[in-house]
Amino acid sequence: MNLYFLVEGRRTERKVYPKWLSYLLPELTQVNSYDTVDINNYYLISAEGYPSIIYDSIPASIEDINSIGKYDYFVVCLDADENTVGEREKEIYDFIDSEKLELNRAKMAIVVQNRCFETWFLGNRKIYTRNPPKDLLEYTRYYDVSVDDPELMGRGDRTHHTHFHQAYLDALFEAKNIKYSKTKPKYVLEKYYLNELLKRIEYRPQHLRSFGKFIGLCEEIKDKIES
Repeated sequence: MNLYFLVEGRRTERKVYPKWLSYLLPELTQVNSYDTVDINNYYLISAEGYPSIIYDSIPASIEDINSIGKYDYFVVCLDADENTVGEREKEIYDFIDSEKLELNRAKMAIVVQNRCFETWFLGNRKIYTRNPPKDLLEYTRYYDVSVDDPELMGRGDRTHHTHFHQAYLDALFEAKNIKYSKTKPKYVLEKYYLNELLKRIEYRPQHLRSFGKFIGLCEEIKDKIES
């Protein structure tokens, strides 16, 4: 079983996905070059942003995958931003159809982070403080993501959903004296953080549905490895 991951982000995804995969799919080993996969490997590359992930990186990745012939899955991970999950998926499939791109062997899977990677991180209830400072209290009064689905939260006073969701997460971490940045997302790399997100979708399956889709994909892959 070999997987090719194409992610949108320049920083966070490159660090978080490999750590999470080490917990979710420990059978897989990461390789540093797409053409060195053998058995139970995965390769991960960043597209350095949107829209280049679709219009530049997908064609190049499909060419790489077809040239090797050893990949079972082509996984594309990107933010929904101001679009819906369905709209982002349609954009990808429409482009693939228009360019007549085909995968010879691998199965394509699209993971749309709704609204962004940080939206998923908001699903950890244990990052909340019982006595929030004023700025965090204002976020909570607007939308309490410890109770309601983070993926359904609006954009507050920001122009873009992703900016508001990231600022909300920053406020939560600051209240806990936790240092977090896109280049150093240390806390979210830990297994206990991922476990809290898994608990969230177990007890509230209607929450974090795009994260749940990613977990479902990992379970599908794990079943195939073990069969």
